[in-house]
Amino acid sequence: MLEEIIDNLNLDIPSNEDAYYDYYTINKGDTLYSISRMYNINPELLASINGLNMSDYIYDGQRIIIPKSNCSYYITAEGDTLNNVAEMFSINKDKLLEENKTIYLLPGQIMVNKVK
Repeated sequence: MLEEIIDNLNLDIPSNEDAYYDYYTINKGDTLYSISRMYNINPELLASINGLNMSDYIYDGQRIIIPKSNCSYYITAEGDTLNNVAEMFSINKDKLLEENKTIYLLPGQIMVNKVK
């Protein structure tokens, strides 16, 4: 399911993605902005998590991932460390490792933290 969505993305998504994401199939007339309003999420986050820019074309039938509201997200950048990502989430490294089964710390990896 998720593999179909991320085939064309340059993002590494956590292996236990169902705990962190829902799926949405684009309908005719949808925009990233209208979808983000429907799910009450930041449109830039929606675009980034799907490997898109806000100006990218989305098409009827395309499937995207929708971040769940009980999670925080971060897309890694050059130079990130376990320490600074854990600090950004205000958690310890063990919790970061527990939530993100595989961590490469290469640019473009989505890191998650489930908010209680």
